[in-house]
Amino acid sequence: MKKQQSIAIVNDISGFGRCSITVALPILCAMKIQCGIVPTAILSNHTGYPDYTLLDFTAHMDSYLEKWKSLQFSFDGLYTGYLGSKDQLRVIRHMLKSFDFEKIIVDPVMGDDGVLYPSYTQEMCNSLKQLVTHSTLTTPNVTELCFLTDTPYKENLTEDEIFEMCKMLRKNGAKKIVVTGIVKDNLIGNAIYEDDSFDVLYDERILPLRPGTGDVFSAILAGESLLDMPLKESVKTAAHFIKTCLITSSEMEVPINDGVCFEEHLNMLIPKKGCTK
Repeated sequence: MKKQQSIAIVNDISGFGRCSITVALPILCAMKIQCGIVPTAILSNHTGYPDYTLLDFTAHMDSYLEKWKSLQFSFDGLYTGYLGSKDQLRVIRHMLKSFDFEKIIVDPVMGDDGVLYPSYTQEMCNSLKQLVTHSTLTTPNVTELCFLTDTPYKENLTEDEIFEMCKMLRKNGAKKIVVTGIVKDNLIGNAIYEDDSFDVLYDERILPLRPGTGDVFSAILAGESLLDMPLKESVKTAAHFIKTCLITSSEMEVPINDGVCFEEHLNMLIPKKGCTK
């Protein structure tokens, strides 16, 4: 019997601004995947705007998930994004024990440009390293790859250096790895490490940079992972989708802080073979 795929998304909700669950939910639904969401925080808008409000949901996460468990909800996959505290990482560890996830996609949102986000202590970094060891797919950017492997960050890392760090993550347990945001001249690349094979796919770098593109990228890869699509083709799909959205966003004069107008192109993500397997 055919079965619709389902995924639990653990991330924050921004009431305005295209990022986190605000992009993951519509993207995964367009891919015909049933979604359950576990909010880590609820924001009026994402933090790139001059001001925002934030409601930390950590205190409610245990009871929220206990209700899911008592109602016998089940999911084929787990997709985690930004986690703001060590207690939230504890909740994720409990989820791994309580639910039988076939696919575990971890976007280790820790920092950028060689700098950790302010909320990330060494204890949290260590906890996230442990979470990544359980992943069937993880999508760090270059900064996060360095922190996950205790490698000093530097600009212009070579492909060989990125390859060595991927091998370190794989040795620690991560199954498949996609490293995002590799800048080379006027190109942007994504490295793919799978089954001891390493490759970097480059495309034209479209400016200006916009918030939320990493969330769009990881959400597409999470969905394609559940649909058992080949990883290299999934990376090409995600990169092409984001490039298309960036071009359209500039043409439509979308404010940079508002992210990419992915809504214009969701039809590109509808599976040609349906949502089941």
